[in-house]
Amino acid sequence: MKKYKKIILFLLKFLGSYALMVFLYVSYLNLTQEHENQYICDPVTQIVAEQTVDLLNFVNIKSFTDQNTDELSFRLFVKDKYVARVVEGCNSIGVIILFIAFIIAFSAGFKVTLLYILVGSFIIYIINVIRIAFIAVAIYQFSEYSEFLHQILFPLIIYGTTFLLWVIWINYFLSKYKK
Repeated sequence: MKKYKKIILFLLKFLGSYALMVFLYVSYLNLTQEHENQYICDPVTQIVAEQTVDLLNFVNIKSFTDQNTDELSFRLFVKDKYVARVVEGCNSIGVIILFIAFIIAFSAGFKVTLLYILVGSFIIYIINVIRIAFIAVAIYQFSEYSEFLHQILFPLIIYGTTFLLWVIWINYFLSKYKK
């Protein structure tokens, strides 16, 4: 049993922190989303949709979004053409929760762990907004590839970033702290 102690501790920390954060996030969604009278997305999804539009307009690509009243999503328009839905799953919170649970499971000192969680979460969030903006433009330009772009290429960006942050944590920060 002693030889599996580190593995068991990792699993307990990972699964425990992941379950707690998912519970808190689902509670947040239940409090902030409306779907009985009219569909209204949670504030984080709304902010991500707005920041995506701000980024597109900043680079001179006319875009806007509006709350879809038929489902929990925002419709994203590029040059007056509807190109995508921004749903709760697009707001990067689920990926950030996964990222944080892994970092907690391989935690170092409190300060360095907390700082890495904050910086890494911010990086994932920013990459996600850029990813949504990029997919909107790509779908506008190449609508025939929208399934490939949405299902394969763009998840690769967000999960690839998360994986890279994990590798950096383990190989640089965790190894330096544990020495």
